[in-house]
Formats: sequence, structure tokens, C-alpha cells
Amino acid sequence: MRVGIMQPYLFPYIGYFQLIAAVDCFVIYDTVKYTKKGWINRNRFLRDGEPITFTLPIARGADDLDIGERQVAAEFTPSKLCAQIAQAYRRAPFLAETMPLIETVLHHRADTLFLHLREGLTRTCAHLRIETPILTASALEGRTELRRQDRVIDLCTRLSAKTYVNPIGGTALYNHEAFATRGMALRFLKARPQDYRQFDKPFVPWLSIIDVLMFNGRDGTRARLPDYDLLTADEALPAGQPSLPEAA
Repeated sequence: MRVGIMQPYLFPYIGYFQLIAAVDCFVIYDTVKYTKKGWINRNRFLRDGEPITFTLPIARGADDLDIGERQVAAEFTPSKLCAQIAQAYRRAPFLAETMPLIETVLHHRADTLFLHLREGLTRTCAHLRIETPILTASALEGRTELRRQDRVIDLCTRLSAKTYVNPIGGTALYNHEAFATRGMALRFLKARPQDYRQFDKPFVPWLSIIDVLMFNGRDGTRARLPDYDLLTADEALPAGQPSLPEAA
């Protein structure tokens, strides 16, 4: 049993979906604080060869609210953002195949930011035919005072995990001996280079999965999911690629 645990993100980069596909069970946090400068509700797509940030706007609220308590802003206009994405990728080979997914996710109306993001992740996984179960942390642990590594180990124990898999950028966050004493192995997923043709411009890496789908399609993107290495703590090198930040 391999387990991965992360915060939810808005159309995250391909490494996030590689992690989901690499494990037997994937857990997303709903009881962690929303951070304004993080990537929880924003990402980047390509426009005229340049990375452009897009955002799912959040309603005003107290700074200590969890992701599961945050609301999407009432003034958010999904059709406007969809139009911007469609215009940016109007010449992409898989526009017609990818836009229905984007439109469905962005037009989804949920009670909280977390539910909106979870819907996006589950629909994108279904689009890519990733069948890994996606669970919610609070459904497994209830309210908890555990944090960071202790919380991860507790969730893994509840799921009878034999291996915990984390993106390569988290090497400094976890100690393999702490996992070993609980009968678990610690592994780090390092994505291999994901270069592909983006019109006739220089390649811009680590954009949203939207970009990968637009230029590679569902089947081509799925074929890229196994392009990673699982490393031990000793093998893992300092991160040379962006991992998903704000590990809880």
C-alpha cells in the first residue's frame, strides 16, 4: 500500500497527477489553513509564449480559516476565465478535447473552496483515467492537533500504508527513520523532463496540467504519467524542480 498526501490545488502541474497515479490511495487535506501567497487557488497557463497566472478568487474571510471553510468569491465569472484560456490555446491541437473538462470544473459551484478543488482533481483524474481513490483527511482523522510529519505518519498508519510517497521538493520535511520505526518506507517522486512542443516558442516548464493536455491530449498526457523516478531519502537530491509547497 503506497499513500500520497497533499493539499488540493487548482489544475496543478503534471507532477501532482504523477503522484496520484503512483500511489494506491491519495489523501487531500481539507483542514489546513488557506495561504494567500500559495498555489492552492491559482496556477499558470501559456499565452503568447509567456506564463500567465489565473486565479479562482476567494471571498473575504478571517485569516485563520481552513481550506474547507473558505468560499469562492460570488463575483467569480467562470465564462470569462474559460474564454481567456480558450483564446490563449485557440491553435492548440487538443483544444476541443480539453475545453469541456476546463469548463465543467470552473463552472462547478460548491459550498467551499475545498469542495471546488476536489471536484477539479477528481474530474481531471477521471479524464486521464487515473483510478486511485481520493480521500479527505478529516474523514480519516477528524479534528487533530498533529502537524507536518507526525500528521502524515498518523494518516499513513490509519491506511495501513507500507510506503509514503512525497514530491522530491519535500526531502527536507521528512525523516526516513521516523517512518521506518512505524514499519513504513519513505520515497520521493522526481519527475523526469516533460518537454513538448508549445507552438513554435521556447518551452516553458511546470505549467498547469491544462497546458500539458492542450498540447498532448488525454492519451499523450496519460503516457507521460510514468515518467518519474521513486527515490529513497539517500538518493533524493535537492529539488531542482518546483514541488507543491506548503506541506501541512
